[in-house]
Amino acid sequence: MPVTEVTRRKRRSPEEIRDRVIEAAGEEFERSGYRGATTAAIARRAEVTEAQIFRYFDSKADLFRTAIFEPLNRHFADFHARHRDDSFMPFRESAREYITELQDFISEHAGMLRSLVVAQAYAKDPTESGSALDGLNDYFAQGAAMTRRRMSEKPRVPPELMVRVSFAAVLGCVLFEDWMFPPGMADRQAIRDATIDFVIDGINANNEANGK
Repeated sequence: MPVTEVTRRKRRSPEEIRDRVIEAAGEEFERSGYRGATTAAIARRAEVTEAQIFRYFDSKADLFRTAIFEPLNRHFADFHARHRDDSFMPFRESAREYITELQDFISEHAGMLRSLVVAQAYAKDPTESGSALDGLNDYFAQGAAMTRRRMSEKPRVPPELMVRVSFAAVLGCVLFEDWMFPPGMADRQAIRDATIDFVIDGINANNEANGK
């Protein structure tokens, strides 16, 4: 049986091993947080060795960045592909759809994202848990490019800044919902709708300045 297991593992492609490690890391970071998760536990969950993990990732911080931000960048790339030719769609409609998907994504990965916030806040070395900005650079760049395509003139607020402010607003309202909104103030859908309207109206300041 051990021989069969070893043989089965050897047949995995490098891509399969990497994907298994990322999936296992996401589950472990979600469950234990950045500091509590260990590469040994991730290796057991992925059914690989720790040595195999470090063939693909330079450090635990590198793996953490990938487990959090690779799915986010993949999510945005998929959204971008699906909406590449929808410039005819009214701005408010397309923005609402995008922000709703972002809210869903953040809710799904709330545990890992909270872990990132805490790890970054208390790390002696700011790079110890990985740089959030490094992980989000692709995401922000694509978002700014999508925003810029809808504007024919120079925007009042640079798209590179607007996309970060918008993301921060959505991130904060989702991650800290229980803290920011006392029971009885509003239900979850009302909070989500208010967040969407707030972000859209902020972004729309640029569109209105360009007659859109």
